[in-house]
Amino acid sequence: MAPSIRLFLADVDGTLVTNDKVLTERAIAAVAKLREAGILFAITSGRPPRGMSMLIEPLQLTMPIAAFNGGVYVHPDMSVIEQQTIPDDVTPTVIELLGAHGLDVWIYRGSEWFIRDPKAPHVGRETWTVKFDATVTDDFASVSDGVAKITGVSDDYDAVQKGVDAVRERFGDHVSAARSQPYYADVTNPNANKGAVAQYLSRTYQIPPEQIATIGDQPNDVLMFAHSRLSIAMGNASPEVQKAARRVTTSNQDEGFANAVERFILS
Repeated sequence: MAPSIRLFLADVDGTLVTNDKVLTERAIAAVAKLREAGILFAITSGRPPRGMSMLIEPLQLTMPIAAFNGGVYVHPDMSVIEQQTIPDDVTPTVIELLGAHGLDVWIYRGSEWFIRDPKAPHVGRETWTVKFDATVTDDFASVSDGVAKITGVSDDYDAVQKGVDAVRERFGDHVSAARSQPYYADVTNPNANKGAVAQYLSRTYQIPPEQIATIGDQPNDVLMFAHSRLSIAMGNASPEVQKAARRVTTSNQDEGFANAVERFILS
């Protein structure tokens, strides 16, 4: 039970939506119940801002939306509040390191998404998820300034983790590198991580961590768990992520988000 919770911050993929990227009626109803109870609701994701626009109307979102894991904050009308990009001199080496580990590299800058190969793994699924097409380019150097996120993609999960480790070893705290999915290595500005998102909302709305709840399923969600009194892991999360949370709900395929709201927030 958490009667004093005033803000609930949720991850999107693997948490708020199903594996088919569907927002269920129970999830929509759960957010409505939070609103009726006077509890603020916010979302954060590695997705670009446009990739979350389809959630705004059904959930009646009013809070800042933290895209790129906090690399860009936008209002629900998609106007930019603030953004934090990867240092321009760092970007080329990050691209090189991820490529050296066999990862396909994607670049996100502003409202654009750049790729080299439209037939590479997960491009089609990502296009369907975010509801817009990537721009294909052979020249990443021409789009390497002002980059919000670099993603390394592979179905070799060990290679993805090695890519993350290599970026962390090379740049330390000059970037934030984490897996947002088993097949995605996300690199952002060091202040663009989900822990910083929880801190941003806490500071902006003057809500202490003791009155914040968070929910997620991936290792990068653990960073926001640390800045909330009530942390909830999805049933589809790894054992490590579940151990980092105070509560565990059912999977995203079994209404885990709605069950968490009903059982841990509103009960």
